[in-house]
Amino acid sequence: MNKESVKRYIAWRAAQELSTGVVNLGIGIPTLVADYLPEGEVTLHSENGVLGVGPSPSPENVDPDLIDAGKAPITVLPHTSFFDSSLSFAMMRGGHLDATVIGALQVAENGDIASWAIPGKDVLGVGGAMDLVVGAKKVIVATMHLTPKGEAKILPKCTYPLTAKERVDTIVTEYAVFKIREGKLWLVEMVDDITLDELKEMTPASYEIAEGFKTVKRKEVVLAR
Repeated sequence: MNKESVKRYIAWRAAQELSTGVVNLGIGIPTLVADYLPEGEVTLHSENGVLGVGPSPSPENVDPDLIDAGKAPITVLPHTSFFDSSLSFAMMRGGHLDATVIGALQVAENGDIASWAIPGKDVLGVGGAMDLVVGAKKVIVATMHLTPKGEAKILPKCTYPLTAKERVDTIVTEYAVFKIREGKLWLVEMVDDITLDELKEMTPASYEIAEGFKTVKRKEVVLAR
């Protein structure tokens, strides 16, 4: 499976966590979630002032005036509305989003999330991520399981500056799905082309096997799409 297919799998799996409501998608892998949502059931919010974001446009249909918060091209739907940043952030901070799907540099076993700064490297700022993870009713992290250097991202404790404490509900990676309940990490799903020992080797955080735990065939899911 190439890197693009892996990202698509993570996005598809994260989309399965969403059924209805108003949802904000972060940049990177979360942006791809828009292509896998049930049609007409989820309303997408973008922090640059769009409610009702449609699927990604085909290359020939890109409109340079229509972009999301990550400057990626978007489409709009018949009911789409536009507004300024103050109203958009009021929606986020006021608890009006049902969920956000967001990337992360690190996630701790208690639900802490670090998503904006690596010590010793240039920092642009935390941006709207802190508003999203604190204001949304449900926080889904969609991320690669390891860093490009092969370092673990699901840890006993975050070592990078935090975006928010104890706010993550669900972690979706290319290998597994974890849920965080009452400060504890639970493994609910794993792909069948790795073993539990291999997953544990990549995941230093402490976790338990959830009731109803299952294995899935990752490649068949991607091909079915």
